[in-house]
Amino acid sequence: MSERLSHEEFVRKAIVSLRKEGYKGIHTVYSGFNEAFKKYFAGENPVEVTNRLANEGKIVIRPVKGGVMLYLPEEAPQGKGSADEALKKMGL
Repeated sequence: MSERLSHEEFVRKAIVSLRKEGYKGIHTVYSGFNEAFKKYFAGENPVEVTNRLANEGKIVIRPVKGGVMLYLPEEAPQGKGSADEALKKMGL
């Protein structure tokens, strides 16, 4: 590890490397991502960094039981539907 990765490079590499076969994202807790991030970046907060990257559109975060899933934007599952779609289906 002669050259340190940026936050974005680390997160993208983690998503690709830590995901289980058949999955496109990683669970931040169960994959070991949070602990690896803290070790690599000397105690920095992975939640703050991943939220910033998500706000910049570099990754996608989806809340799940026990934490969140991280996805690359081009591989993220589509949302379960917007409020407008739900209202339309309800005839409202």
